[in-house]
Amino acid sequence: MTTDSATEFFTPQPTGDSDLLKQLSFLPGLKEMLMLRQVHALEHATVWILSETGKTGQNKANFTPTRTDNETLGGLSTEKGFYLYGEVSPKQLQRGVIKALQRFREGEWDLAIHPRCGTNASVALLLTTGLTLGSLISLPKDPISQLLGVGLGVSVASSVAPDAGQWTQKYITTAVPFNLELEQIYQTLDVWGRSANFVQLRWRNLQ
Repeated sequence: MTTDSATEFFTPQPTGDSDLLKQLSFLPGLKEMLMLRQVHALEHATVWILSETGKTGQNKANFTPTRTDNETLGGLSTEKGFYLYGEVSPKQLQRGVIKALQRFREGEWDLAIHPRCGTNASVALLLTTGLTLGSLISLPKDPISQLLGVGLGVSVASSVAPDAGQWTQKYITTAVPFNLELEQIYQTLDVWGRSANFVQLRWRNLQ
């Protein structure tokens, strides 16, 4: 993955989520939502780290390494931590998580974005559905016009979806995990009965 205009982060504030939680602590589920966004980013970063083969940079918010994506690895985030699927030992996974947290704190915030994230697929589906339906409604009802409407909707959606998916990850479904600490890693089964390593994390409030 390379950093471009779609993935260049504004400078996140380390205490931003802690401050928000203090101000809006009366909102039910806020802490879980904030933690889920940070866990999601750490899941992505850990997959990048475990897939990595080249050199890495430090202290560069807009660092653009050549990253190799190991497609045999995948993850699923929860508000307590994330499942990591694939052939990786708990010790190797632990090193990956710790290194990911370190590199986030050194400014590699683009590690939060991953091209195989389910967010991208969801955004692409919503755009395709919305644009296609919009085209069908607005165009004449004869078969040729309707067929052209479908083609137009799919074409526009496919060109817009990658950047829209990255934007959604960047601003909505992930956040730089300043508040997360590794608690433990253990092998388990997920809700579907699939074998995985679970990375259990804890929240720490920053002053």
